[in-house]
Amino acid sequence: MSAISSKLKLSEGPTESVTKSEEYNQLALEHKALNLGQAFPDYPPPKFVTDALAKVAKSDNCLVHQYTRGFGHPRLVSSIAKLYSQLIGREINSQTEVLVTLGAFGALFSSVNGNVDVGDEVIIIEPFFACYESLVRTAGGVVRFIPLRLRKRNDGQLVTTADWVLDKEELEDMFNSKTKIIILNTPHNPLGKVFKKEELESIADLCKKWNVLCISDEVYEWIVYKPNKHFRIATLPGMWERTITIGSAGKTFGVTGWKVGWAYGPANLMVNLQMVHQSCVYMMNTPIQEAVAISFEKQIAKLDQDECYFNCIPNDLKAKRDYMAKILHDVGMKPTVSEGGYVIWVDWSFLEPQVDLNSEKNEYKDVRFVKWMTKQVGLQGIPSSVFCSKSNKILGERFVRYCFCKKNETLLKAGQLLNQWRNREN
Repeated sequence: MSAISSKLKLSEGPTESVTKSEEYNQLALEHKALNLGQAFPDYPPPKFVTDALAKVAKSDNCLVHQYTRGFGHPRLVSSIAKLYSQLIGREINSQTEVLVTLGAFGALFSSVNGNVDVGDEVIIIEPFFACYESLVRTAGGVVRFIPLRLRKRNDGQLVTTADWVLDKEELEDMFNSKTKIIILNTPHNPLGKVFKKEELESIADLCKKWNVLCISDEVYEWIVYKPNKHFRIATLPGMWERTITIGSAGKTFGVTGWKVGWAYGPANLMVNLQMVHQSCVYMMNTPIQEAVAISFEKQIAKLDQDECYFNCIPNDLKAKRDYMAKILHDVGMKPTVSEGGYVIWVDWSFLEPQVDLNSEKNEYKDVRFVKWMTKQVGLQGIPSSVFCSKSNKILGERFVRYCFCKKNETLLKAGQLLNQWRNREN
């Protein structure tokens, strides 16, 4: 390695996210595999959303095509403040308590980099969305991991994400005087767990005891399957003043390519995010923000009605979730039925005798399984070890994540591929 190459090698912080790896995308393309690894819909967004963008594109108002307010387009921050004021039961100031960012990732980036100093400890719940660890380490923070553990059940029913829980004593031991932040993700990716109110209260009590900030990633807030309910930790007593909540237009409206996210919280906490944001991307795309604002306005007016889009999102996805769980179960895997979100966590290890793992080269079995399935069965998921810390990757080797927010034809094709493989094996 040359002197300059050695000096400029990748820093300690960033780690590659397998979900965005060109290796996996290329592998699916080469083998013409059905890609259920990428977590975005393969069907059109709601018509009222695309109509809003078309309306903005054709607008005679030239200002919607020019620079806008750096911390969020006025019409959009007003809509976000109006929506969440109703949902959390307190008046949110659109100018000082809302920040629009480059996707939810931008909100996470600003939240972490605006609050983590060198040596600060940040608690991350495993498995975790791949960027959390990198963001903390890049900011100089110290990551402390706590796993969700699978409770055993003997009733013969399918495991659900409610069976994955935090150990209370283990959680209490995580907190100390150096703890700066805990990152919460509910509904959870990659598990699909929806944290119960009692679980959030345990986290909240520890945050208050140790004076800890909670960054609550709630991008899947509208994708919750009955009878489960999404609780916002910022609504618990004493938590508004110590919580930054993150949302996503991409997940809410099925337009992940629009890259519009936001964070809301008390004004004194939002200043830290604003300073990072203005030094990083400064401002967001104006016409896209205008279109998202129009889309919000149409739904806020009927928020308490069944036909409100927000309330309808889980209906179609529930059938897709149930179908995906069935076809995976029928082929011999053990799915964890999701309470929320649009991904499913599956124990594939029961199929190990039928899979030639030795034909693939990688330290972790789940990676070898995913590659083998892509090449031999034509179905691609994401190995679960990418969502685990280095010391606990071996604990995730039994699992793989699939995404079910796909057209019915896509899911039927997945079922056909699995059935064809099962029939060959039998």
